[in-house]
Amino acid sequence: MQRILITGANRGLGLELTRQYLERGDQVLAASRQPDAARELQALRRQYPERLTLLTLDVTDDASIAAAAQAAAQAVGGLDVLINNAGVYQPGGQAQPLGQLSAAAAVETFRINAVGPLLVSQALLPLLRAGGKARIVSISSGLGSLTWKASGDPYHYSASKAALNMYMRSLAAEVGHQGVLSVVVDPGWMRTGMGGDHAAQEPSDSARGIIRLADQLHADENGSFVTWQNQPVPW
Repeated sequence: MQRILITGANRGLGLELTRQYLERGDQVLAASRQPDAARELQALRRQYPERLTLLTLDVTDDASIAAAAQAAAQAVGGLDVLINNAGVYQPGGQAQPLGQLSAAAAVETFRINAVGPLLVSQALLPLLRAGGKARIVSISSGLGSLTWKASGDPYHYSASKAALNMYMRSLAAEVGHQGVLSVVVDPGWMRTGMGGDHAAQEPSDSARGIIRLADQLHADENGSFVTWQNQPVPW
């Protein structure tokens, strides 16, 4: 039985990852900003009361990150997998095309998508070092690749995912010597609240691939950028 912590676990890919890990018998710490209001997570906790712990976590708040790390340490003696899934496409659901770009939206997007996962990983490193061959899997996007043929919008989202990739590659270079592996993953275009109804795939498919990837991750893949099917993504 592995010990998994998933951020942004209340919906979409995070919820599906939580469900699949529970179904196969793992212990899951599911983090979200308002777990009491997350009806599907609450239903899963009633179904798996001994293996699902709900944590309150706002990845943009230092005190919340510290409190969640402390709560995680009280729940488990170590972590085997951290999945940095929490993210935002457009803050407040508002588009930011050229002519309407603002510094405030850029900063918020970067804090959620790039800085937050780095600080969450930092706070949980003691638990990850105590785990068995621990892995940090951060959910990125193909839009974060500099080889992607950019078309303009979404400016902030694309740039924040490129920043996440660099943060996590830097982290991989350091923590790889401590027995912790770190990779970034493009989960594909999924039918979620973020991806929309016209997306190409179900989150269950991405979740299944990400879980398999985390299980099979090798030291020589540390710092890599791959798809949910474990295919290399150009940086």
